[in-house]
Amino acid sequence: MRKTDETIIGVLLAGGQARRMGGGDKPMQAVGGQSMLARVIARVAPQCDRLILNANGDPTRFAGLGLPVVADAVGGFPGPLAGVLAGLDWVAAHRPEVRWMLSAAADCPFLPRDLVARLDQARRANHTPLAVATSGGQSHHVIALWSLDLRESLREAVVNEGCRAVGRWMARHPVATVEWPVTPFDPFFNANTPDDLAEANRLAALDPC
Repeated sequence: MRKTDETIIGVLLAGGQARRMGGGDKPMQAVGGQSMLARVIARVAPQCDRLILNANGDPTRFAGLGLPVVADAVGGFPGPLAGVLAGLDWVAAHRPEVRWMLSAAADCPFLPRDLVARLDQARRANHTPLAVATSGGQSHHVIALWSLDLRESLREAVVNEGCRAVGRWMARHPVATVEWPVTPFDPFFNANTPDDLAEANRLAALDPC
């Protein structure tokens, strides 16, 4: 579902170490017969003009996806803000005319198909440089629409201040929020543990890709 005339580049955040899943590439775990990452791509690609993947380590392991792979902008696995900054830097370097970027977690296999349209509508209505997805009263800070104008502010926070908390950094800026229902399930469910993965496979029957 795409109902915006704005050019949007999407960055899928897969740069974490997946400690609670036992390590490895968590988004490559299977849900409903395909990887979580494949499910995320299937949902987000129709909503964006292009996707890139934020991941660390050997990028050739993702070669079959056909996506540019961008490592964290800061070493040491500092968290998703570094992945967002890497995405913003990629957009600025390769698509300098683009003013907006979507970030989405690569371990959320049920992302809504109206994600970009609703976030874009909210940031326009509220005249904000950020729009964030929420559900069940919880903000999902890594699932957001970002203005490229935030890039240097984010770099200062991540590189020079050592800021790691996405919500804490966002609190410095005006943010629009968009609420999604949590029935029949939360579209922002993410699989962090083996138990979560089992639940994701159960939910996949309710929302086939």
